[in-house]
Amino acid sequence: MKQELQKAMLIGMYLSKYDKRALDILGFETFTEAFNVIGLAINAKPLSIRNYRDEFDPVFPNERKGWHKRPMFRTRKEMLEKYKDLNLESFTEIIKRVIYKNPDINLIEDKIEERERQSTFAKRLLTGQAAEQYFKDNYKSVDFFGDGMLEDTTKQGCGFDFRLNFGEKFFAVEVKGLEKDKGGIGLTNKEYQTATYLRDNYFIFLVKNFIETPNHSIFRNPVFANELDFSKQEKIIKQVSWNAVIG
Repeated sequence: MKQELQKAMLIGMYLSKYDKRALDILGFETFTEAFNVIGLAINAKPLSIRNYRDEFDPVFPNERKGWHKRPMFRTRKEMLEKYKDLNLESFTEIIKRVIYKNPDINLIEDKIEERERQSTFAKRLLTGQAAEQYFKDNYKSVDFFGDGMLEDTTKQGCGFDFRLNFGEKFFAVEVKGLEKDKGGIGLTNKEYQTATYLRDNYFIFLVKNFIETPNHSIFRNPVFANELDFSKQEKIIKQVSWNAVIG
């Protein structure tokens, strides 16, 4: 079985077993949003995750009947037997390891934000992963992107997520994700300054409406174009440090 399908099956079991509690832990308001975001984040079809949830529903006490009129497939029974006795905390950590792109680092960040009572980490991270995967799946459908050689720059800290190379020329693409069809987006100062410098060679690729059906909008030269009106927001951040004396 493909790795993506195994992940989707395990996530389906988790969503079935813990139902709305699972949505709350991951930060989603609806199952549709969870299917869309998680599916893209792990490169699986959202419908697959929903189908797996429905297959496990007859086993767990929730409001759905699920696929109760047919026997459960062997692979589902094996997964059920392996994970059915896990408690919520243990099962949640396994799920996050499955869906986080860099689990060893992301789980530490998750725990720190949870301690500081910021409960949206999972949703923010997964929405970003989902938006990036959506871009990789769909960029070739954009006329002026299609011939470019894609380079992932998400870890380079260069002010954009992807570089599309066209010989001596390149386009810089910053990918943003938006829960609904409308809302606000932001640029870091590094992203804003890079967009200002690159002008027509800089794009924002906005993936939106995860709560229903994901789609996208593209903004070229976003700082100077008429479609977007960025306003500068300055915050005074309280810096906390911890010191120790040696000797």
